[in-house]
Amino acid sequence: MHQPFRAFAPATAAMTDNTIALFSFPAMEGKKITAAFDGGRITSDGGVMLLAMAERRLGVAERLARCIPDRRDPSRIVHTLTDMIRARVFAIACGCEDADDLDVLRFDPAFKLACGRLPDTGRDLCSQPTLSRLENAPRLKDVIRLTYALVDQWMASYATPPSSVALDISRRMRSIRPGRHLRRGAWASAALAVQRA
Repeated sequence: MHQPFRAFAPATAAMTDNTIALFSFPAMEGKKITAAFDGGRITSDGGVMLLAMAERRLGVAERLARCIPDRRDPSRIVHTLTDMIRARVFAIACGCEDADDLDVLRFDPAFKLACGRLPDTGRDLCSQPTLSRLENAPRLKDVIRLTYALVDQWMASYATPPSSVALDISRRMRSIRPGRHLRRGAWASAALAVQRA
């Protein structure tokens, strides 16, 4: 009898070891934080924890918060400017660019941890109306300070800052397919040169 051709060896028994390597994060308020994949309270985006570690190391939210004077009544403040900026930056970085996304994300366990709050017992993050007030609060001078802070942050990422940087952004429409344009439409025309003093 002719044996059928077998391209592969017979399958081996499935692995029965369900051990998954855990991923640890820095402790929060004396509590250990570990990523596991065995269910429980689920987050919309676990990557926000890695983003939080990078943001804490760089201090971007605190740097930006220092540029905006807090004109709110101190007796009514629930969320600091740093907390609100951090929540907004994390939401945008995770693909939730609309401020109203925070109405759901404010309860998300990973977003709460990323913003320095415990998932079950920590205060919820700020809501969309609070973020809208934050986004409308800066005056022109504050916005200019924010811009400089971002440039300073970027320049600090170099061991030796470059002597100049040129950004050339085209104003022409770009098509990804015939008849379809990029979501943002026309690009602003700009050229920026940062000269080292």
